[in-house]
Amino acid sequence: MRMLRNEELAEKERINDALLELSNRMVKVRDRKDLLHVINSGLRKAINFTACVMTILDEVHQTYNAFLTDPESKSRDYAAYNEAISTPYPVGDGIYDVAARSEEPVLFDMRNFDVENAPVWFKLHYAAGAREMLIKALPGEDVRRHSLILFSDETGTFDDCAVHIIERIASQLSTAASNITANEEILNRESEKSFLLDFSQNIAAVRTKPDLEAAISDALEHLLSTRLAMIRVIEDDGVTLTPYLWDISLFAGVMDMFDQLANRRATVDEYFFAQVLASKEPIVIDIAEEERKGNSPNYIAFWKRLGLKNVYAAALRVGQENLGTMFFLSDNLNLNLLKGLCAQISIAISNIRANEKILAYKQLLEIENDQLKEQIRTIYNFSEIVGSGPEMQEVYHLMSLVADSASTVLLLGETGTGKELIARAIHSASPRRDKLMIKVNCAALPASLIESELFGHEKGAFTGAVERRIGKFELADQSTLFLDEIGEMPLEAQVKLLRVLQEKELERIGGKTTIKVDVRIIAATNRNLEEEVRAGRFRSDLYYRLNVFPIVLPPLRNRRDDIVPLTHFFVDRYNKTSGRKVTGFSPRVIQELQAYPWPGNVRELEHLVERSVLLSEDAIIREIHLPKLRPEEKMPVAPLSRTLSEVERTYIIEVLRQFQGKISGMDGAAEFLDIPATTLHSKIKKLKISKADYF
Repeated sequence: MRMLRNEELAEKERINDALLELSNRMVKVRDRKDLLHVINSGLRKAINFTACVMTILDEVHQTYNAFLTDPESKSRDYAAYNEAISTPYPVGDGIYDVAARSEEPVLFDMRNFDVENAPVWFKLHYAAGAREMLIKALPGEDVRRHSLILFSDETGTFDDCAVHIIERIASQLSTAASNITANEEILNRESEKSFLLDFSQNIAAVRTKPDLEAAISDALEHLLSTRLAMIRVIEDDGVTLTPYLWDISLFAGVMDMFDQLANRRATVDEYFFAQVLASKEPIVIDIAEEERKGNSPNYIAFWKRLGLKNVYAAALRVGQENLGTMFFLSDNLNLNLLKGLCAQISIAISNIRANEKILAYKQLLEIENDQLKEQIRTIYNFSEIVGSGPEMQEVYHLMSLVADSASTVLLLGETGTGKELIARAIHSASPRRDKLMIKVNCAALPASLIESELFGHEKGAFTGAVERRIGKFELADQSTLFLDEIGEMPLEAQVKLLRVLQEKELERIGGKTTIKVDVRIIAATNRNLEEEVRAGRFRSDLYYRLNVFPIVLPPLRNRRDDIVPLTHFFVDRYNKTSGRKVTGFSPRVIQELQAYPWPGNVRELEHLVERSVLLSEDAIIREIHLPKLRPEEKMPVAPLSRTLSEVERTYIIEVLRQFQGKISGMDGAAEFLDIPATTLHSKIKKLKISKADYF
């Protein structure tokens, strides 16, 4: 009897020594690893268990997760182990809730449970040989957040003594676990703040989308162990949500569905997007629940193929303005941290898009400035179209008929007949005159660049597209687009031009948004487009679309009466630009000019006058260097249509107009004609020239 009592006292002393050692060691615990070591090495001296687990409740007390796991547990040998220790479990699983309601440790005979429907952690330990478990919900101030679970391979291991031991150390275990949890939360918050500070500094330096993508990818991978699924931004219409950034590697196995969903037009009113934009906090989408509700089946099917249970999403906004949405493919994320990241990303995207708009406006201003400089340089305006013969009168009549309309005009004529000048005159007389006419020279652009020039491109649309480019059609919205040398346009570009002319809408290269445009087209060519159509070099449907209102400009050789007025006009222009004081041409030079066939038309005459003004050392140009003509350029021999007196009368009238009716004296018409003033008076009287003819 005494021996038995001595054995009991010895056992009690052994247990007390073990608990005292356990208590002393628990005071020094600083992290989970320390606590686990204390439990495994210290508590095992008092209780014979095969494995231990400690759990922790989530912040809203709906689920519990593993807090400590035994590195020596045989359950680690199973493939589902990682899932078992990372999965959150509902508190009402018939095990945890029973233990939580009891003030004392609860003993479970694992053989009496429906193993198939038990939590994964239960199945693993049962498969590893555990048959009995003891659970104690550790005491706490407001709620019992931590619980201790001990397993044994044999039933009857956890007797009253074991229960008593657990009761004695429960408070200390709770204190140690709570301290560790509180310390981890402080460290996590500090780490999150530090990371967000670093992230904000990185974001502040971001200027382009690739820089932003790199910063986001790095942040998500290192802090949240996830990757970005999709950022969509709200377009200027306030409705359309366009893909902005995404991690394509996430969708390698579902590219068919990804392309379908990414390329379709999404709007802010769609179910999931509306939910995200309406919430001030990030949201968690329960895929199974949304499937039961029947919401957005396309997205549900897509997410299910990715093997997800949840999808996280957050609105991007600056102040009260919604910028777009962010989606993350993950089953567990820190919502507070995600909210902080979204705030920084929102500012970055807002800055990048504002910068892109500034660059686009800058590009637009530069283009308009170039166009204005060109207008100033060429001094083109309607009033400066020179010519009063019957051919030009017909052109003026046609211009007056079409100017006020939005009809397409096709200007036909040889090189140098002034097609651009006529185009500008039509635009200046139209209701669109307040906006700049945009010009595209189709012959001056490589075939590979015509589409980009006309319709624009998005950044990254092709190699060398380092920024977004606004096309000439967009620049000419509400204005006129002059397509010079339209006959030189490649067939491939003709197809796309025809579509824009018919549909009055376009897409930039690499873009997904349709852009409506209101553009009046004036096209010009020196080619015979009917012959080009027959030869298969120009599309017939585009020709018929352009040939709505053709205007044929006459060659200069058919406008002999306009040659003298044109020479005076160009002399005045180049006097101003060169500082010379040339007053005109000698009669012999005028005769040469009128006899020349002008294969280069008005442009050739202009350049010849400019050269003559620069070479002249006298007020009168007495010699001119006309180019030698090829046989095919020489004027055909034909009877003259006017008498010598008629030619002389026309010429004297033009000279009198140039000298504003002054006949004699310095800088008078007689001196210019190199005849006495009395002779000029006689000719004026003989040819019946009145002041009304030259004033």
